[in-house]
Amino acid sequence: MSYDLEQENKEILARYKDLISNTYRTLDEENNKLIRKAFDIALDAHKEQRRKTGEPYIYHPIAVAKIVATEIGLGATSIACALLHDVIEDSDYTYEDLKKIFGEKIANIVNGLTKISIMNHQNISVQSENYRKLLLTLSEDFRVILIKIADRLHNMRTLESMAPDKQKKIASETVYIYAPMAHRLGLYNIKSELEDLSLKYNNPDIYTEITEKLELAKESRERYIEEFKKEVSEKLHEEGLNFKIKGRAKAISSIYRKMLKQGVSFEEVFDNYAIRIIYKSDAKNEKFLAWKIYSIVTDVYHSNPSRMRDWITQPRSTGYESLHLTVLGPDKKWIEVQIRSERMDEIAEKGVAAHYKYKEGYKQSSEDRNFENWVTEIRDVLEQQQNLSTSELLDNIKLNLYSKEVFVFTPKGEIKILPTNATALDFAFAVHSDLGMKCLGAKINGKLVPISYTLQNGDQVDILSSQNQKPKSDWLEFVVTSKAKSKIKSYLNSQKNQLVEDGKEILQRKLRHAKINFNDEEINKLQKFFNLKSSQELFLKFQNNELDASSLRKYIESKNVFNNLLSRFRKSPSKNTHYEEPKEQNLDMIVFGKDEEKLNYTYAKCCTVIPGDKIFGFITISDGIKVHSDNCPNAINLRAQYDYRVIPAKWVNAESFKNRIKIEIEGLDRMGMINDITTVISGAMGMDMKSMSIESNNGVFNGNINLEVKNRGQLEETFKKLKAIDGVSRIRRI
Repeated sequence: MSYDLEQENKEILARYKDLISNTYRTLDEENNKLIRKAFDIALDAHKEQRRKTGEPYIYHPIAVAKIVATEIGLGATSIACALLHDVIEDSDYTYEDLKKIFGEKIANIVNGLTKISIMNHQNISVQSENYRKLLLTLSEDFRVILIKIADRLHNMRTLESMAPDKQKKIASETVYIYAPMAHRLGLYNIKSELEDLSLKYNNPDIYTEITEKLELAKESRERYIEEFKKEVSEKLHEEGLNFKIKGRAKAISSIYRKMLKQGVSFEEVFDNYAIRIIYKSDAKNEKFLAWKIYSIVTDVYHSNPSRMRDWITQPRSTGYESLHLTVLGPDKKWIEVQIRSERMDEIAEKGVAAHYKYKEGYKQSSEDRNFENWVTEIRDVLEQQQNLSTSELLDNIKLNLYSKEVFVFTPKGEIKILPTNATALDFAFAVHSDLGMKCLGAKINGKLVPISYTLQNGDQVDILSSQNQKPKSDWLEFVVTSKAKSKIKSYLNSQKNQLVEDGKEILQRKLRHAKINFNDEEINKLQKFFNLKSSQELFLKFQNNELDASSLRKYIESKNVFNNLLSRFRKSPSKNTHYEEPKEQNLDMIVFGKDEEKLNYTYAKCCTVIPGDKIFGFITISDGIKVHSDNCPNAINLRAQYDYRVIPAKWVNAESFKNRIKIEIEGLDRMGMINDITTVISGAMGMDMKSMSIESNNGVFNGNINLEVKNRGQLEETFKKLKAIDGVSRIRRI
């Protein structure tokens, strides 16, 4: 493929100028020189590279840097790191090179981004371990994760060029990991866009339906907002307020969640858009003006008290501040109104990156303290949960990332923020780990309650403790915070460590006898085969003889079957892959993989599959291939955690499938080889080529092609013409 290099160079320069158009107004000359130096290094590092779309690779780091600068609001250091984020991984530049050119801080951030990127290239089954490392990186310098979120956002915006199965894998991982992280860092716009884009690829029909309906309703929505602005603005101007009013549609993914949760159609979601009133204020009058605006709006329109949310008096732990009310607006339609100052709005838009800008002139706000507390808690959880399986750790932390909050008081009147459904025991651990370990009960508002009592907003909590009290396993049934769970599990685990060591030695001996290596990978496979939550549980079952030599024999037998399946479908880089959706109407058979093989399978119980549905196969450890619908509720988790076990599947017509054959072709690779092969098959012979995969290694190519043939004569003539192609050395029917 030829490229207009002169035109591309002009476009690169234009994109760079667009990036720095804002920084020149906000940064000094030295910082702008830093950004220019980073751009020059990135341009040199990626000069020979291109994206899947064929565009110069440098477009990507420039786009990520622009997101970092304009949508997250970070400064020169982060913009430079965004430009450099793929340099160590994709070029000859090393960590030491960057340290010498830019200093240790920038080199460390780029190195952290490189580690995360390398982890993402590994099998997704270890993704939760990567998440543990990613969170540790966050607690050291959260610019790493902010830039990584920007990187993921741009990748999601340009996902069209990827293969469909790759799109679903990346979209699933995004909604499973990166959207919750963006939410927890206060990046609400980015979180919503990541969720919307994930929905676009995981459930395209729903995404398209809601998008089209929002577009149809756009005109009436804008008319409605103008009427609201007209009525409210007059009153606000009378009070001498400096403000602006904006309207916006709710996120597509948010509307879809409401449709699912409430069991209603799009038309029945009554608040699918919101109005935002943003006002200017100094620090002293900020809260006063918010409540003044609230009073004016509720004088004009009747409000729903049950849907009022005061995030100004007590901000969320993410730092979010705003007054939310729902009013019966023009045409007697309910609409959500958000009231916030310019400072609150920037923090709501740009999250953790924005609040440092406002430290001068304001007291240290609760979002600073809350975020620092959260980072400390995450590190504590990671250190305490070394014995947890990494998938369990991921679920624990992910739940806490998205949890809503309850506000309670200590006996001295200090506010504590805990997740909704937190108990008195969670509160005890939040105050101090030792207090949680010795907790007997609690007094809530002066009344004695058990430690399992679920806290309510405004409760005053006084914990009762005893030196003789010890954590019990049933405590895990009602605590919800990661800190409480990790401390309890750590104590309980310490009690059975000796038994675990005994079981470990027994299993080592049995594996040695079976000539199987004892390593982490094998332990993980055993753990999953016996459906156990942790390696400790596995060792304990061998210690108490619940598992024995006969159990191990069953695992070895299934392991052989599982490995055979994986080896057939493990993905390898291919030079060209052709894969089409079925066109036949009478679909009555499922085939698997890019070579469309007929294999034994069963249907998964978690979803319903009917002929013609979009489907995929999942290789289980002990139960062969399970077929799932693309819309299966477990699809996102399976793709996010075990993508290497997901195999393409499709419906075909059994009758036409009988005429399909597979051929193997090999020879010396050269420019135009694939074109010559396809010209013979599709052009000269007019054959229907169902799939094709060709790999090239050191100048030698090897490929498999699935063909639909009419008769033996057509096949023999095709072989004759293929053998005549320059470089083809061998063809055979498989």
